[in-house]
Amino acid sequence: MELKTPLYDVHVREKGKIVPFAGYLLPVQYEGVIAEHLAVRKQAGLFDVSHMGEITIKGPGALATLNHLLTNDFTRMSTGKVRYSVMCNENGGCVDDLLVYKFGEEDYFLVVNASNRHKDFEHMKKNILPDTEIEDISDTLAQVALQGPNSREIMKKVMKEEDIPEKYYTAKRNVDIGGMDCIISYTGYTGEAGYEIYTANENAEKMWDLLRENGKEFGLIPCGLGARDTLRLEASMPLYGHEMDEVISPLETGLDFGVKMDKEEFIGKQALLDRGEPKICRVGLTILDRGVLREHQDVYIGDEKIGHTTSGTFSPLLKTSIAMALIDRKYSALDTVVEVDVRGRRLKAKIVEMPFYTRNR
Repeated sequence: MELKTPLYDVHVREKGKIVPFAGYLLPVQYEGVIAEHLAVRKQAGLFDVSHMGEITIKGPGALATLNHLLTNDFTRMSTGKVRYSVMCNENGGCVDDLLVYKFGEEDYFLVVNASNRHKDFEHMKKNILPDTEIEDISDTLAQVALQGPNSREIMKKVMKEEDIPEKYYTAKRNVDIGGMDCIISYTGYTGEAGYEIYTANENAEKMWDLLRENGKEFGLIPCGLGARDTLRLEASMPLYGHEMDEVISPLETGLDFGVKMDKEEFIGKQALLDRGEPKICRVGLTILDRGVLREHQDVYIGDEKIGHTTSGTFSPLLKTSIAMALIDRKYSALDTVVEVDVRGRRLKAKIVEMPFYTRNR
């Protein structure tokens, strides 16, 4: 049976179309995916992401544990920073990808994918080093994401401007927003400027209503899972279970920026070394024929199958079909024309630079 986030009644009140997702009942859309997508690109959108998991790692052994569990290196990470990482299994596959917030030398806050929350926590507990305390606090927190070019102006109306994080991938905690104690970070999953806000469950509806009311003049609308997916795909952001899984390594799916192979050790490092140079890679595709690319579609050059799409959609902003795919590296040059099997029809597509969209382009 699916769970409800603390904002479930709000979504019903806002006439969201509710669907099951990652064990929760969440809105897939309100006004419609295209309208919500474009609102985030041009004005602002508000998402309920309370289904995400939050785990704390604390104590004298916290840093050593993080460096053991995760592929990135946290040794010189500054307090107030947020860092992306992958967590690998012993075979070099991805257990999950996640964000690490540093709030003190022995105080870290991790945000994991909703569908992997319990699996991640068990993996972490099994592999923690001495003098480390780990706790799953997911059930105590609500999380909303305010995304879009007008997001800062909205935040300035509900909190002190000096408390708003200035730099991308930074965070502050014990911040007062409308009388509520919050964590706020300059992060997001849309490719736009924006903030992710964490507060106690009992504050969730008040927080949502506060942002909705103060965001009206800036074009803020509620957004669902549909727009979240099309936005992250335009920004070429990977999604667990699509661009990565327990078998695919972070190096095969283009996440090497978050894998520090010069670090002394981490779970899966030896397996990554044993695998050698990745034989597959993640590429971006834009369609050349008429049609829409989706996930799990085979990619060909001539009669040779060279890979498969991992995510695909029609881009509301670019007004064409785009996809990401995992393919044989030797065919991955930009502008290479491939064919994608779309329901039995071979449609031509071209390998293009990722991300498909950035704020500067």
